[in-house]
Amino acid sequence: MSQLKKTSLNEAHRKLGGRMIDFGGWEMPVQYAAGTIEEHLAVRTAAGVFDVSHMGEIEIHGPQSLDLVQHVTTNDASKLSDGQAQYSALTYPEGTFVDDVLVHRFAADHYFLCVNASNTDKDFDWIRSHASVFDAEVANSSANYTQLAIQGPKALETLQPLVEVDLGAIKYYWFTRGQVDGVPAIIARTGYTGEDGFEIYFDPRESARIWNRILDAGKPIGILPCGLAARNTLRLEARMALYGNDIDDTTSVLEADLGWICKLNKGNFIGRDRLTGQKEKGVARKLVGFEVIDKGIARDHYPIFIDGREVGMVTSGSPAPFLKKNIGLAYLPIERTEIGTKFEVDVRGRRLAAQVVQTPFYKRSR
Repeated sequence: MSQLKKTSLNEAHRKLGGRMIDFGGWEMPVQYAAGTIEEHLAVRTAAGVFDVSHMGEIEIHGPQSLDLVQHVTTNDASKLSDGQAQYSALTYPEGTFVDDVLVHRFAADHYFLCVNASNTDKDFDWIRSHASVFDAEVANSSANYTQLAIQGPKALETLQPLVEVDLGAIKYYWFTRGQVDGVPAIIARTGYTGEDGFEIYFDPRESARIWNRILDAGKPIGILPCGLAARNTLRLEARMALYGNDIDDTTSVLEADLGWICKLNKGNFIGRDRLTGQKEKGVARKLVGFEVIDKGIARDHYPIFIDGREVGMVTSGSPAPFLKKNIGLAYLPIERTEIGTKFEVDVRGRRLAAQVVQTPFYKRSR
């Protein structure tokens, strides 16, 4: 059995009572002493800080960096300005997901991709395998960064005293270079919780000090360290897809209802032909959000039935701590994806009524 990878904050998590689990080959905190619900509510009402250093960073340098990014991703990176980021997808020729990624543009010849932890090596190999015809170099720079996410309506208030740049001037999905408590960092107004907040990337050798400084700065507003469980319930309330659950190499970008990151008119890219055909013909299934009507929780992988026939399974399902509902995501036949459509979820032999609802389930006030 291979040894689990550890972020540079592993010891700090243990000191805070973090319950550690294997997550994609990494030993990560699933929750701390306060518990998942309290961590979730702290992010919705004040702020929480997450160690997401297991995520991967891939950098692309060179005169044809943009051409390579355009070739391997579905969104249109030519629309990015320096200091701007976009959500996108790496796709196979079938139009299915290699991964979902965040593309950051530092300059015309420098792009920075944040990718999912378990996919880092696969993504790096995939991009590099297509780089030979471009004047661009691809580097896996994951080991160079600790990544922390400070999320919540009071995230700016918490982080601002530690940085010299005006955080309020950074627009959503934009980023800048600055210093966090004197440490050079990339400061991005991005996140995976549905809240306002920032993700910062900096030297791993400074991890414990910066982590503790953020927790100290956030004490007056009730900041909590948050684990993977709260990250999952927060992203589900915000209807953000999770690779390995809601999207993978069997699901296309259009089936995942992510057509907005699929710019078919930008020129050729890997998977474009298949996705163009899907758009013209129409998909046979689509990812939808649902709410359980009966009392019970529709968890991941539970079977879904329509008119007594099994048609799929729950891809993500959980109680929603802030909304106080039981919610989930699932692929349904396209003719049964209208808002209000009823179906049943088999919960350990008991069929619970559920219905398709508008998403995101939770949307923060701006």
